[in-house]
Amino acid sequence: MQGPLAGIRVLEFAQMVSGPLGAMLLADLGADVIKVEHRSIGDRYRWVGSGNGAMTAAFSQTNRGKRSICIDLGSEDGAQLARNLAAESDVVIQNFRPGVATRLGIGPTELLDANANLIYVTITGFGPDGPYADQKVYDYVIQALTGMAALQEDADGRPSLVKNIVIDKVTAYTVAQGVTAALFARERGHGGQHIEISMLEVGLAFMWPDAMSDHTMLDHDVTAVPHMSTYYEVRPCADGFIAQMAISDRQFPGLCDALGTEAWLDDPRFATMDRRIANAAALGELIELEFAKHRGDDLVAALHQRDVPAAVIRPLADIHLDPQVRHNGTLVERQLPTVGLVREPRSAVRFETTATTLGRQAPKLGEHTEEILAEFGSSTEEIDVLIEAGTVGPSR
Repeated sequence: MQGPLAGIRVLEFAQMVSGPLGAMLLADLGADVIKVEHRSIGDRYRWVGSGNGAMTAAFSQTNRGKRSICIDLGSEDGAQLARNLAAESDVVIQNFRPGVATRLGIGPTELLDANANLIYVTITGFGPDGPYADQKVYDYVIQALTGMAALQEDADGRPSLVKNIVIDKVTAYTVAQGVTAALFARERGHGGQHIEISMLEVGLAFMWPDAMSDHTMLDHDVTAVPHMSTYYEVRPCADGFIAQMAISDRQFPGLCDALGTEAWLDDPRFATMDRRIANAAALGELIELEFAKHRGDDLVAALHQRDVPAAVIRPLADIHLDPQVRHNGTLVERQLPTVGLVREPRSAVRFETTATTLGRQAPKLGEHTEEILAEFGSSTEEIDVLIEAGTVGPSR
């Protein structure tokens, strides 16, 4: 493995997205990530979404670059084996419900007592305790509680969910950020530590800078203005849809010039930014009538010539054809052993001196069990005994 985290070993006891994607981000940076799974079904995300029989696309894109070992954590021998692996690892990531890891004998106190340099990450939905702590949690639950669903309300006031597991993913990025910061602190002599990350707190932190701008400054002399999301509109054009917003005094004249509607500049309703905000509904209707006369690519090109930000709404199947995406080389196609040809994004971070590469294909369940055990010092005979006892699953 290459990258700035080459030489760092991560032990992952996690399922679904928040923990596994966080660990994959570390693998993308060069860390050796060992994914510990139950021998019967493994990570439940293996069975979610489209796939080709060997693996789902969703699992592939949250677990590349890892190795998989199957361990029966419910047995004392299995728990002891997990503790032995943690004793020689740099990072542990788990997203069990509160208390489960401790009951299994792999909680933060026990593992940090055995390895004082360990970075131990606990991911929960709501935190370690409190009225919601024991509830099952998914992305949409946190969207509901943090204001994300309320922010998407329609003209009738009906809230809606973002059709994307955005909270799970931003939690994963927070995990990767927290781990790298803790590794840096360890290098400065602070040793290992326990990091706690809750999806609820991640969601609130994610929403606050813009979505909660009307609920941040609490004194009575705050001047309230319409929220910026008010102007987030998708407008139809002759052959599709365009995302565009130009109400500022600098951009609005460019919009008018591109549309040939310079007369709007003399309309008292639209003469200033404040007036355009006050008359946003009327202006929006006029813009939609004009947009419908133009092809999307032609109109966006005209807007860009006038330094007005805009973009054609790309269908999912065409994202890889976008000229800037192709120029950047962001999406990579490669042939993988069991899933065939795949298209996937490389790491979004480009390092000058510690270059990264796309990691190996996401592992089959227990694919590296025997390999990992041998690396940690088990003999062939000892591995056979563990497999026979059901403590570990054989490589597949």
